[in-house]
Amino acid sequence: MRLTRKSLRTVYLRRKVDGKDDEGNVITNWADAVPVKVNAQPAGGQVNAAIYGEELAYMKRLLYQGDTIVEGQNENDGICLNVPAVANPDYTITAILTYSDHVNVMIKRVVSDDGD
Repeated sequence: MRLTRKSLRTVYLRRKVDGKDDEGNVITNWADAVPVKVNAQPAGGQVNAAIYGEELAYMKRLLYQGDTIVEGQNENDGICLNVPAVANPDYTITAILTYSDHVNVMIKRVVSDDGD
């Protein structure tokens, strides 16, 4: 499967970096944004509905070809899909499925503290 150039859009991958504050509490920060070209689609299907249930409405599926997003390494990293690259990610990676010629990336919308 070859992703067509006209269907690709640039999103930004921000790796999750856990650190500790002065009191030893774990703090999550985000590394610098890395641009990646993906085909973003709404998540759907019976299997995904069985796995994610009602959360499926807040999820998207990214089709990606490249070596920046890797199964087993980038789960829980952030994706800036509808926000600028310098903002906190609006989606997090929940699952990565590697196929011979592309990668399926399931992402879930992050609910911020202000209810957005």
